[in-house]
Amino acid sequence: MANTQTYGFPIYAADWIAEDTVRSKIDKENSEDCIEPSASRSCIALAGGGGEGRSGIPNVIVICRVDLETNSLLEQPVGRVVVSGLPYRMAVHPREGGLICALPESCNYLLIRRRFDWENIMRPREGEELEEVINELEDVGQQLALEFNQEGSLLATGGEDGTLRIFEWPSMITILNESKAHGEVKNLTFSESGKFLVSLGGPLCRVWDVNASTAVASLSKEKDEMFASCRFSVDNSGDEVLYIAAKTERGGSIITWDTTSWKRKQSKLLKNYSITAFNVSPDGKFLAFGTLEGDVLIISSTKMKTHQFVKKAHLGLVTALTFSPDSRWNKLVGGVFVVRVASSGFVLFLDGKWDHSLIGKEYSL
Repeated sequence: MANTQTYGFPIYAADWIAEDTVRSKIDKENSEDCIEPSASRSCIALAGGGGEGRSGIPNVIVICRVDLETNSLLEQPVGRVVVSGLPYRMAVHPREGGLICALPESCNYLLIRRRFDWENIMRPREGEELEEVINELEDVGQQLALEFNQEGSLLATGGEDGTLRIFEWPSMITILNESKAHGEVKNLTFSESGKFLVSLGGPLCRVWDVNASTAVASLSKEKDEMFASCRFSVDNSGDEVLYIAAKTERGGSIITWDTTSWKRKQSKLLKNYSITAFNVSPDGKFLAFGTLEGDVLIISSTKMKTHQFVKKAHLGLVTALTFSPDSRWNKLVGGVFVVRVASSGFVLFLDGKWDHSLIGKEYSL
């Protein structure tokens, strides 16, 4: 393995894969390649491609093996499948073997949802249809957000037309179908307990009681705030908390909300940072931000102090950030492991083992 690999397509979506869902398949590949199984290896799913143009770049989903000890990617993906359209959005199921992508249909330019199985992606059989259309999400228009709850029993989707949908998974029984939830739905997050879903779009965040299928609160911006992204997490006491990343004229802002009263608890101005990507570590200890300038900033969630900073991590804006879901990694290195994906096709691994410096390794994809 090396610290730079080229896969030849622009990336639009990326996520970590729950290790146990692909472990048997990784070990099977290892045995065939005479590679000893290793607990330090994990996988990420990457989706992207050339779109509908004649660039010659295929639309693909790949699964890449990551070595957590060396911060390196395997030269060849362990799985790759060419899909019928550009996978613009993606949601990896947290427990089962598969993912959902939002694909543009070339014949009518409508987005449809597809589901994919790890076995099919990693060991495709000739002539087998790998894409399964989800009928309940066909011809519903462009979807800007896809999100599973932590248990993987619910799927939420948000459309460019402002429609919010919640389904039971995998039965696809409709729990909520709200056609005017927002002007357009840009971001979704389920609470840790699964009781609430927060949808973001336009000037508002709306809080939905999943069991009651109704909105219970609206979280409004103040002054010049423009909400950009939202994420549920837990604080040091184990209580649920909601973070909203916002843009202001002075820079970025992170707002913390009480999930009982739905009132603001505090806000922190990130002066001169224009936030384009945001995420929270699985243990709730760190908040990660990507900026318009290509910087990556990681702060502690308790004191809101800078933990790590990488200036010009990418030449363009940062489009996505995701922490490794494997808590064992955090224990081993005592820090964080972040994947940053930019639209031009770069992945940056940030290793937080050092207290005062950060090793950044960039992968050209």
